[in-house]
Amino acid sequence: MPRRSLHLDDLPAIQVLGKGAMGTVFLVHDRLADPSALSPFALKVVDKFSHHTKLDADRRARWEISVLKRLSNPEHPFLPTLIGSLETPEFLAWAVPFCPGGDLNVLRYHQTDRVFSPSVIRFYVAEIICALEHLHSMGIAYRDLKPENVLIQQSGHVTLTDFDLSRSLKPRTVKTLITSDPIELDPPEIRQRHRRNLTRLVTIVSDKGGLKKAKSARVSPVSRRKQSFSNGERSNSFVGTEEYVSPEVVRGDGHEFAVDWWALGILTYEMLYGTTPFKGKNRKETFRNVLMKTPEFIGKRTALTDLIGRLLEKDPTKRLGYNRGASEIKQHVFFRGLQWDKLTQVLRPPFLPSMDDELLNGEYNGR
Repeated sequence: MPRRSLHLDDLPAIQVLGKGAMGTVFLVHDRLADPSALSPFALKVVDKFSHHTKLDADRRARWEISVLKRLSNPEHPFLPTLIGSLETPEFLAWAVPFCPGGDLNVLRYHQTDRVFSPSVIRFYVAEIICALEHLHSMGIAYRDLKPENVLIQQSGHVTLTDFDLSRSLKPRTVKTLITSDPIELDPPEIRQRHRRNLTRLVTIVSDKGGLKKAKSARVSPVSRRKQSFSNGERSNSFVGTEEYVSPEVVRGDGHEFAVDWWALGILTYEMLYGTTPFKGKNRKETFRNVLMKTPEFIGKRTALTDLIGRLLEKDPTKRLGYNRGASEIKQHVFFRGLQWDKLTQVLRPPFLPSMDDELLNGEYNGR
């Protein structure tokens, strides 16, 4: 997909899709190229002068744009492409395809008992494996796999999103590690941040097509500490959602691509049981469970629970996928008979989203 030139004045917003630590995501359309709003796309906007996000968000945003550029050439069916980006004195924004199916977490909540069947799990997990395999082949550790970051495309197939916490590594070798400091189970600065909520400014699109500031709803403060995107060997280990953090990250042993396979195990467990395996009453207990607790399975061991158990091996060197990457996981008995090269040809995925006509016909008014 060739990148297009974007101009804020030509991008009226249809709806706010989400607000996060880095900025606000809008559903927009190009009034010149797509006046009927038949092909909307997602536009992530970062306010460069927001005092809450000024330094870290700007660095992370530019990193994400650079990753998306790499993912766009060549394109991958389960990873996003960069439609375009723009920068003004106040804002940094970039556009990616809109995924009308929402995320995997929302989809799970709409299932009976809020869990997926093994056959549905096999379909989605297989596509996620392919996406991670491609990232790893490019030397990118994703480091933020969770249900909220797995989106459902119009076709019903998945795509990953949010690459600001990813890390560029050398091609996979056993000794390729990101060394890091161990996580404090209850650091004072984290406790202090948890005592308050941040009211931050987000950007909304005015009826005139320009941008203005407005107060957002209260959002949870960001507990991730700053990380380095330089070529240095050290990187802060605490990235991603705490329930998905791997043992080597908690210990500060250094980590590499295997952290993504651990997160895949957590994700698969949550899809099967509706909860993560190591969640505690607080952060300290969660991390202790990650280090010490064995995941609990209901009933007799199946191919699916065996896969999860092998992905949740606490020693990363023994974890499924450590030695031969995705190819090792693809050969697991749970995926027996799956035609990996024909996943994109599945015309009836488990869920097919429909574009909301009312959504596309009415512009978001900023309220």
